[in-house]
Amino acid sequence: MHDKQMNVLRAEPGHGRGGGGQRPIMLAIAGDSGTGKTTLTKGLVDALGPDRITSVAADDYHRYDRNERKSLPFTPLHPKCNYIDIMEQHLQHLAFGQPILKPVYNHDTGMLDRPEYVEPREFVIIEGLLPLHTKMARACFDISVYLDPPEELRIAWKLSRDTKKRGYTEDEVRADLKKREPESERFIRPQRERADIVVRFAPIEERGETVNDPLSAKLILRPTIDHPELHQILGDDTNEAMHMTLSRTEGGKPADAVHIHSYAKPEITTKVEQAIWDQLGVDAPLPESLGRLDNDSDGRDEPLALTQLLLLYHLIQAQEALAGAGAGAGVDGD
Repeated sequence: MHDKQMNVLRAEPGHGRGGGGQRPIMLAIAGDSGTGKTTLTKGLVDALGPDRITSVAADDYHRYDRNERKSLPFTPLHPKCNYIDIMEQHLQHLAFGQPILKPVYNHDTGMLDRPEYVEPREFVIIEGLLPLHTKMARACFDISVYLDPPEELRIAWKLSRDTKKRGYTEDEVRADLKKREPESERFIRPQRERADIVVRFAPIEERGETVNDPLSAKLILRPTIDHPELHQILGDDTNEAMHMTLSRTEGGKPADAVHIHSYAKPEITTKVEQAIWDQLGVDAPLPESLGRLDNDSDGRDEPLALTQLLLLYHLIQAQEALAGAGAGAGVDGD
């Protein structure tokens, strides 16, 4: 199957599991190592619940374990180090609501574990290094996101994670970063221009902030998918928490930029969050799990919460649009 054929089939109703029903809504979260993909994903899974959403790590498609990679001339960032073709096949199955037998790469041990049976639910998140690398992979997604923190911040996050959770020394992490840099530039960063949404957590330099201050967020919203009608929500009374500007991508194309400020008062941020949630019309309270960092003692991060909320909005909005297309097709067929 070609990527264009995949796009056509997924746009048509009635391509769920077994040839009927509604297919899952697919979200890709791509980015380099240490950019916060897992943290962003966890908040969405916790918000919707594991009975409604399936999360898959694209890094499970590594070909080699950690020990085998020591003798190779490339790193896990290189497509040759991953079963890209198997990942594409599995993405197609998941996109049509079909289960897969997924490989498992254990980041704690560096070993390849026993495959696991994965069944897609209403929503599927694929997060990892290369989910947007090929046209076929990109054709499987309704929404695609690229995480793009400043390099200084990414290195700090990766150093902290790999030394505390994965048993590396700081020297080993820095040496690995140096080895990976050419492949990051060649294979990982080009996915930025292929994503519908680019998310950048960073300090606001104009305010004299550093990476040690609470981070704000900037979201580039490309007109490749429908976005929330934020202009109906945002105004002078909410500018402290969030505002929008017209931006341009690295390719020079126009796009909306959403600025989420870490310095905003909690009551203003809460007002914006509730307004976005109310716009969805969901008969449920605003999820309390949004904005939680890996360390619970760090409490709630408001820019992260608003970013997760906007992605949650896209997921639910895409599901409603697909259901509406299915209902319309049913009426036309009577």
